[in-house]
Amino acid sequence: MIWIQNKTLTEFPVTARYLVGVSGGRDSAVLLHQLVELDYKKLVVCHFNHGLRGRASDTDARFVERLAARYHLDLATGSANVRELAAGNKISVETAARQARYEFFAQAAKRKQCRTIFLGHHADDLVETFLINLFRGAGLSGLGSIREVSVRQIDGVRLAVVRPLLNVWRNEIDKYLRAHRLKFREDESNCDLRPLRNRIRRRVIPYLEKTLGRNIRQNIWRTATIAAEEENFFETLLPQNLGATALAVEPLCKTAPAVQRRMLRKWLQAANVEEVSFDLIERVRSLLDLANRVAKTNLPKDRHVRRRSGKLFVQ
Repeated sequence: MIWIQNKTLTEFPVTARYLVGVSGGRDSAVLLHQLVELDYKKLVVCHFNHGLRGRASDTDARFVERLAARYHLDLATGSANVRELAAGNKISVETAARQARYEFFAQAAKRKQCRTIFLGHHADDLVETFLINLFRGAGLSGLGSIREVSVRQIDGVRLAVVRPLLNVWRNEIDKYLRAHRLKFREDESNCDLRPLRNRIRRRVIPYLEKTLGRNIRQNIWRTATIAAEEENFFETLLPQNLGATALAVEPLCKTAPAVQRRMLRKWLQAANVEEVSFDLIERVRSLLDLANRVAKTNLPKDRHVRRRSGKLFVQ
């Protein structure tokens, strides 16, 4: 029977307060049950209603409320019209949902005076995300973007994100649910093939396995894990406080392109720039060339990076 890796949780004592993201689905139901079994008693159950499935979304919220009450845990809830947010910001529904959800987590962290959240991403999620980012042309940071422990800067909140189930597969989660007779909410949208993730899960991976004649999930999981560990190492080599600072152009020019890209990505993310893509980083990197007369490039949400007096500024 599966259990959360104690190695992942060694730095998170059971006596402290933590947020835990609970959608009501099978993954978060197992995560919450295991944390309670491990004697985490100061959990704050966080549920965000994306408003994407009408009455079903409201039923999910009520289910999570009852779940928190059953375990005698604190509850934090939030909601948003994600489709309106997506249309207003000209981004995909999936991106808008993720941004709204993490903003809610940051708000809950402020209210509950807690800076750590447990999420129920598992091994299959890691494989799917790796393929999505690979097909989008991501670099090593994108391929290793889901990590057991990572830190996100959201609206001024430094939030530690912990994913204890990253070594657990979907079929193991199903076995656990049956063994413990846990109730959960089935998300019917998982059968909708319009979202890219669902097509990767239901069409692309099975096709690759059938064509290659082997189970490729474990190998992809291993590659994604290596990428995440290497990114964690490289991040320790970069300056840690890049938030509101300007970047000096000349020293950065003397570094290798790989270092420049990592520095610029971390700098832009610390400045709360959204959707830091390869193309965006390359546009900013072009400003390092002092012979380039163009000294400004646009960022999302009417922001920009400007080169002035030998330094780069986010404005």
